[in-house]
Amino acid sequence: MTEYIPHITVFVTVANTLVIVLVIPWVLMTKRESTAAIAWCLLVFFVPIFGGLCFWVFGYNTLYRPLRRKRRHRSRIQKGHPPASPEAERGGEDKEPPFHTYNQLGHLASRVRAFPVSHGNALTLIDDTQAAYDAILAAIGNARHHVNVEFFIFRPDGAGRRLLDLLTAKAKAGVEVRLLFDSVGSRGLGRRALLPLRDAGGKIAYFLPLNPIRSRLRVNLRNHRKIVVVDGLVGFTGGMNIGDEYLGSSARFGYWRDQMLQLEGPGVAGLQRIFMEDWDFAADETLEGDAYFPPLAKAGDAVVQVVESGPDQELNSIREIVFAAILSARERLWMASPYFVPDTGILDAIRLASYRGVDVRLLCLLHPDKYIAFYAAHYYWSDLMRVGMKVYQYAKGMMHAKVMLVDGQWGMVGSANLDNRSLHLNFEAACILHSPALVAELEAGFLRDLENSVLLDPRAFAARPFAQRLATNACRLLSPIL
Repeated sequence: MTEYIPHITVFVTVANTLVIVLVIPWVLMTKRESTAAIAWCLLVFFVPIFGGLCFWVFGYNTLYRPLRRKRRHRSRIQKGHPPASPEAERGGEDKEPPFHTYNQLGHLASRVRAFPVSHGNALTLIDDTQAAYDAILAAIGNARHHVNVEFFIFRPDGAGRRLLDLLTAKAKAGVEVRLLFDSVGSRGLGRRALLPLRDAGGKIAYFLPLNPIRSRLRVNLRNHRKIVVVDGLVGFTGGMNIGDEYLGSSARFGYWRDQMLQLEGPGVAGLQRIFMEDWDFAADETLEGDAYFPPLAKAGDAVVQVVESGPDQELNSIREIVFAAILSARERLWMASPYFVPDTGILDAIRLASYRGVDVRLLCLLHPDKYIAFYAAHYYWSDLMRVGMKVYQYAKGMMHAKVMLVDGQWGMVGSANLDNRSLHLNFEAACILHSPALVAELEAGFLRDLENSVLLDPRAFAARPFAQRLATNACRLLSPIL
């Protein structure tokens, strides 16, 4: 064996040189942020061969063939359904919007490709996951024409089987059933569990499946959305996935705190179109007509705005809206996110809000499920606590809600966390609330959560053991993919 060592050494050296020569220019051409480019270049240079493989799997997120195809599908859907913004409807004229939203955040959201502000909706905020799950089952049980279901995680456990059984029963009754799930997030959902639904006539699609034979691995670009639309009349979205742990049945996590909403009225069309775009891309089936977009009469007084974002956009809509909302805060900025790894712009905006005297509060995890992201967040907590932000760790169980509240006037609930993965890599969906009454309801829930949380002491946190501080600084190096 020793006689082959020189040959192996030469081979590895040549192979690694080729990897460096090929991959580093690739990194420089695709990474816009200098810190991310430097980090990847160092990894490729100092970790032979494996560094280049890591970038191929995790680092390259530039729009390429499948995502270009998704952009084409989205454009095709938009031509036959509500435009993405008032400007598109008015032929691009830059006019003042015929509505008032706090600091014109509704108009700004429309300019970055959110759906138009929608009046006359009925919106129910649901912060209990069992209640949200039951409401979804009840709405599906009343379906007459179609049920569209889209989740990042769909587990084949008790909660998943109960929903699958209901979808199967509706498919047998002649209702059109479509189930779309992310192939990575729902990797445990096998064909055997889906066979009864498929045999009953239900349609199933995997979003960007991992198939290294047919296409390059797309580990980072995942569909993190949670959407249910029934008959085009009732919609659900938020942060909850489908699984026993999300209903508080897991011994590891215990009580699960999440935020969902049920929407009825004109705003449902936005959720429906997001699903249609994803379904058209994943299943190559275009859904059109009044059966999927029925006339939606006034159902209440809520003013909402649906928004989608993803790596197929030139400008990430949710990220830009979050940035603008933070800069708009004058009195209070309250945020809930289990994972907090913001980019430089979001970090600076939060810091400036604290400097301006805004009451900035962040509600995060105490008991983590993802330790690398958890320790990376510590780095940003330290930075922002030094300028006055208050960090609370939820002690009652698992805090999974994704909520942002500004000045008691504006709010957002959806699937996006305050991390680079949600704001740059994932496909996400959210609902913006322009009704102060709904925002007040969310604020009341936020304050109840603080009663079940631990307020971090900045001095005690800064004095934590050296090993934890070392882990924090090591984990934050992975921030671009967290």
